[in-house]
Amino acid sequence: MATPMETMFRRQIEQRHRRLQAVIAQGAAEPQVLRLLDEVDAALARLEEGSFGICESCHDPIEEDRLLVDPLLRNCIDHLTPSEQRALERDLDLAGQIQGALLPKQELSLGPWEAACRYLPAGPVSGDCCDLLPSADGRAMVFLVGDVAGKGVAASLLMAHLNATFRNLVASSLPVAEMMEKANTIFCNSVPSAHYATLVCGTAREGGRIEICNGGHPSAIVLRRNGVEPVRATGLPLGMFCASTYRVESVTLEPGDGIFLYTDGLSEATDPAGSEYGAAQLGRFLEAHRRAAPGELIAACLDDLKDFLGGRSRIDDLTVMALRYSGGPES
Repeated sequence: MATPMETMFRRQIEQRHRRLQAVIAQGAAEPQVLRLLDEVDAALARLEEGSFGICESCHDPIEEDRLLVDPLLRNCIDHLTPSEQRALERDLDLAGQIQGALLPKQELSLGPWEAACRYLPAGPVSGDCCDLLPSADGRAMVFLVGDVAGKGVAASLLMAHLNATFRNLVASSLPVAEMMEKANTIFCNSVPSAHYATLVCGTAREGGRIEICNGGHPSAIVLRRNGVEPVRATGLPLGMFCASTYRVESVTLEPGDGIFLYTDGLSEATDPAGSEYGAAQLGRFLEAHRRAAPGELIAACLDDLKDFLGGRSRIDDLTVMALRYSGGPES
């Protein structure tokens, strides 16, 4: 019996087959079209034989994220031809440039709020999701940090999809819980069932008020004058169930207070002995630096992580964001 993933690939490949046949029927039987049709037929044959997704050189599985982008692949990344390697490098470079253009500015201020973020892919592209933008009425700052399950190009495509979805929803002036619910429905109905994303979305308003929804993501951490406190998940990750609901958590900050968000590329980073950086060490760091400005806080956090890693390279995408309330109306 075919798996859901195999069924999805078969549907994609059969759709390509129909389109190519339609092109040929219109008299466009050029060599490259016929060659592509042969590749599509070969992929369908591999599905029938049970060898689809297996490298023809080493017989190991081909990377799933690459198959999601191109289901006609025959070889894993270790057995690409030189021309295929060059093409892949060009594609990854372009994908990285496109993804970089989707990111917010590293420093942003709006009314009484100042914010900073750093987005650090482990490779050319990242599955982390990050955004900072004004609400439709210009009176609030909307913030977003998420992590798509998986790595590589496929995860980066889903990240771009999530970013675009939330930017459209923000423009519609929806409450944060409704934005999360609509984004979850869109994501659930438009991506393969094996994929999901943990995500925190919130609005920072005048008077130091923050409304936040957390879909299965690591806790946002409120930074107060007298200590730090977590804002835990209020719902399931996006994409797990199409009818999920999300509860809003509201906090009010005093001037100088802030909030810190991150992906698990920070908390699950490991030192040479295999120990995780962890939520406990992050909590101690934030306790000691909770009054720092957002940009300074993030820079110090990344330095602390670098010291912890002890020369070891990061193996996961990493995103950190900090907001601080400076005071203003109703404060």
